[in-house]
Amino acid sequence: MAKGRTSRDLAPGAALAGPVTLRSYEPHDFSALYRLDQACFPAGISYSKTMLNYFLKLPSADCLVATEVSRIVGFILTEENPPLAHIITLDIAETHRRRGAGTALLGESERNLSLRGVRTILLETAIENEVAIAFWQRHGYGIEAMLKRYYLGRLDAYEMRKRLVPPKSAPHPGEKN
Repeated sequence: MAKGRTSRDLAPGAALAGPVTLRSYEPHDFSALYRLDQACFPAGISYSKTMLNYFLKLPSADCLVATEVSRIVGFILTEENPPLAHIITLDIAETHRRRGAGTALLGESERNLSLRGVRTILLETAIENEVAIAFWQRHGYGIEAMLKRYYLGRLDAYEMRKRLVPPKSAPHPGEKN
């Protein structure tokens, strides 16, 4: 997890269907996250080591990792400034796509962000990436705007947004549900 952040909202070793487990980012994960980002995105869109390290060390950053046995198979990196958060990246190893790891990472991240006062999440995705657009829309994200030449100074992107529902507070003692 980013410097200064604890995994207070993530159950240790929260399990998914099958052998994939969610946990908080740890600094020794950096090389695996970098390699995964390089594999998931083309050169120029994937993050350099410097940029990925920068985002991970932001005090407002949060990163969850999906592992299978001891191998990292996905991660989500967000930056938050309640009531707003930004998904910096969601990376899933090709071997684990369409198996629930991305949905689990996103769901856990959204729950954590909501508990910390986030009400709106933004992200960007290339307009040519139909699989990603469908994934985000399936999870309640809508297209808000087109960002001209967002990637590499030539590829357009969609800005997508989701509004989170605040968590229900527990009733006070003696109060009826």
